[in-house]
Amino acid sequence: MKIGLTGATGHLGRFVVEALLKTVPAGQIVVSVRQPEKAADLKERGVEVRHGDFDSPETLPQAFAGLDRLLIVSADGDTETRIRQHKAAVDAAKAAGVGFIAYTSAPKADTSSLFLAEVHRFTEGVIRESGIPYSFLRNNWYLENEAGSIQAAKAGAPWVTSAGTGRVGWALRRDYAEAAAAVLAGEGHENTVYELGGKLLTQEELAGIVAGVLGKEIPVQQVDDSTYAEIMKGVGVPEPALPIVVGIQQGIREGTLEVASGDLEKLLGRPATPLEEGIRALLG
Repeated sequence: MKIGLTGATGHLGRFVVEALLKTVPAGQIVVSVRQPEKAADLKERGVEVRHGDFDSPETLPQAFAGLDRLLIVSADGDTETRIRQHKAAVDAAKAAGVGFIAYTSAPKADTSSLFLAEVHRFTEGVIRESGIPYSFLRNNWYLENEAGSIQAAKAGAPWVTSAGTGRVGWALRRDYAEAAAAVLAGEGHENTVYELGGKLLTQEELAGIVAGVLGKEIPVQQVDDSTYAEIMKGVGVPEPALPIVVGIQQGIREGTLEVASGDLEKLLGRPATPLEEGIRALLG
């Protein structure tokens, strides 16, 4: 059996490869990457490295050729670009005869009002329409996304948010990756939807966990969206990114990430990694 994945040199993809290598022979793993030289270390370990570029769709059928299972890691970029890239990947998977697609999606992608969900709603639809058996891995929020706030708290800054009492299922990137690897290497995951995330917490509760790790109090400042945007601009967030960071806070406030599920622990076969452990790692 050949298992392939895209984005293998990215943050999530690297963890997926490492998780797969624990249970799958390296020779059965294929990585499709835009810059093969960045995966030279994987090639040295016996992983097959192929050139596949979402922006060059003609490279993808060959990159996916002979794969029994494929993980499509959602791409970065604006909505229009990601939709085009994801459709190209699914079309190529169908042309190559891929037998199963796992896709990293977003919480409640089919119904969510979160602005980030549009890409995932479209991609899930294209995969369903392809007729290829699938598993949608609807990842909640990565703890690593909060690295800036955690480091700022360490330096003495308050925890600033406009998310109110909205709750988030934070989990570590490597846990999401191990769950993906379990689906790719396991059985019985055809046409499934997994809502993946950790225990639901508010911003204040997360700040409390960070405070416990740091051993000091962290004041939490609840502000409105415009104030949050100004504060983020003041700490160096680029102007074009401000609507994104504010939109995320708004989405949390409106409950778009408040999805209770035991799917992550089910796929991991163990409890999710304690957030304290991840926070210590982010603090160095």
